[in-house]
Amino acid sequence: MSKLYVIPTPIGNLEDITLRAIRLLKEVDLVLAEDTRTTKKLFSHYEINTQLSSFHMHNEHKVLSKYTSRLKKGEIFALVSEAGTPAISDPGFLLIRECIIENIEIDCLPGATAFVPAL
Repeated sequence: MSKLYVIPTPIGNLEDITLRAIRLLKEVDLVLAEDTRTTKKLFSHYEINTQLSSFHMHNEHKVLSKYTSRLKKGEIFALVSEAGTPAISDPGFLLIRECIIENIEIDCLPGATAFVPAL
């Protein structure tokens, strides 16, 4: 069943992530990451071996249809930003919009957001 998980990543301390987020990052077919270098550090810390692809403001228009097509075929993806919740001030809006248009289920996990610690 097609699904996109929007998964917040830690802002600073790698231990500030939910157990559910770690489990899903291990289970999905592909993780789309704003910055693969940062995400690889997280993956290494938690021994996550899921396929990782770059998805950022400089390539999202080029690769959007490829990933939407894969989702429509039943794959399950996770979307992560460099830190915090994707699509708040990060790439991801276009993919989320396409998922809504194509009736692909989206599940947004709770977790780190930049504005709360800023208070």
